[in-house]
Amino acid sequence: MANFARPGGPRFAVDVYQNEFLPEGGREVNAIVTVTATGGGTTTAAPAASAAVVLMVDCSGSMDYPPTKMRNARNATAAAVDTLRDGTHFGIVDGTHVAREVYPGGGRLAVADPTTRAQAKQALRRLSAGGGTAIGTWLRLADRLLAGADVSIRHGILLTDGRNEHESAAELKDTLDACAGRFTCDARGVGTDWEVKEVTGIASALLGTADIVADPAQLTADFTRIMESTMGKEVADVALRVWTPLGATIKFVKQVAPTVEKLTDRRTEAGPRAGDYPTGSWGDESRDYHLCVEVPAAGLGQEMLAARVSLVAARPDREVQNLGAQGLVRAVWTDDVAASTSLNSQVAHYTGQAELAQAIQEGLDLRKAGDMDGATAKLGRAVQLAGVSGNADTAKLLAKVVDVVDAPTGTVRLKAKVAEADEMTLETRSTKTVRVKK
Repeated sequence: MANFARPGGPRFAVDVYQNEFLPEGGREVNAIVTVTATGGGTTTAAPAASAAVVLMVDCSGSMDYPPTKMRNARNATAAAVDTLRDGTHFGIVDGTHVAREVYPGGGRLAVADPTTRAQAKQALRRLSAGGGTAIGTWLRLADRLLAGADVSIRHGILLTDGRNEHESAAELKDTLDACAGRFTCDARGVGTDWEVKEVTGIASALLGTADIVADPAQLTADFTRIMESTMGKEVADVALRVWTPLGATIKFVKQVAPTVEKLTDRRTEAGPRAGDYPTGSWGDESRDYHLCVEVPAAGLGQEMLAARVSLVAARPDREVQNLGAQGLVRAVWTDDVAASTSLNSQVAHYTGQAELAQAIQEGLDLRKAGDMDGATAKLGRAVQLAGVSGNADTAKLLAKVVDVVDAPTGTVRLKAKVAEADEMTLETRSTKTVRVKK
């Protein structure tokens, strides 16, 4: 384990969990890399002037059905504004088929203090529902506003209740590609008329969280939690830098806790045999990553460094800062069968968690396509994996979609009637994981 204390910020530490032993001819090395930031967060948060937040509120016509939805969205946004620390730069965007600045206007952000918070809440009262939905326009406006702030933490919060019907999927993808790495964004779907893959795709591309708020009355509590978390971020644009020796190749890198998130295709080159994998902004928290490396085969008794993992903070317009924390992944070839066939408990656990997320998503897709046998098999496997790993929250969500006959064997029956909110909640939260039981 290696750690590093950033002046005025959190201390980063890296721990590596693996079985380094390979059989003769073995080439695949797996490791779980735990990154922990401590001593930061909301208790010793960075100066508020280093953070900027834009709240994007869906004001399309469907937000008026029922009228309480719009009222709850206004109240939730007001609560988020109240949670801002003094000195935080902030703005509010009204999103329909176009994006409009609600507060402060003029292509700029306000600076949070009692006066600007009161003005923002007054402006929110004028929000009304009407128009279509073009989420890409909201994100591009947020990007322009955030880019104008001289801050290190740039974050968006996006709320929608419907599908992105007034721009193409390609247009939204282009927007996400343009915004990726410029700011992070949490996305929320309210009610049940929005598209899960759209909302989770936005959060994934922008390294934020996604969730469903089926009952609009719960929006205020959810927005408050999001803003509290945002106010606890201190270091932006943190990346895992992975170096591998000559002849070794990275098969995949994925975040596996607190959610499953594929990072392999997001690599940017960082010098000879090194690449950076983005992880977003950090406060006082811990996350786990699964690294799989293919190494050249070696003889019995030989060993090598398979990968070196370090942490850096970098923006395209700023100098890279090495955060110092580092972990080593090793490979040792042995003829000890017990040693080489033993699966590290962390690796085994998170392999199962990733399979759990995939089984749920595939099962729900098959169910929607009318393949009930396929859906039953996949969701049965998900029930089995949730039980083995102790993922009680996911098990409860699965039980609302299937009748569990025997969890250990994954024997289930699809429920004849499933509430739309229950199915969407399972799909949205399918990537949430639990850590290894101690």
